[in-house]
Amino acid sequence: MRGDAMAETYHWLDVERIAEELAEAYPQIDPLSVRFPKLRDMVRSLPGFAEQPGHPVNERILETIQALWNSEYRDLKQEDND
Repeated sequence: MRGDAMAETYHWLDVERIAEELAEAYPQIDPLSVRFPKLRDMVRSLPGFAEQPGHPVNERILETIQALWNSEYRDLKQEDND
């Protein structure tokens, strides 16, 4: 999935991209152990992430990101065990 499309900036509504980036950046962190304030800060620190005016983050977005990140995390753990 890397390439020119991945070079573009992304924002809070790009939840799948955020989950993938988190899984890559923090492979050893269990997503379900991260509280929302920390998750928000982790996302903001990701390369390429840029908040957009008028699109603030809310709890529902963070829940979605956490669930998708957890799915990525579990998939990677399963691949490591295969």
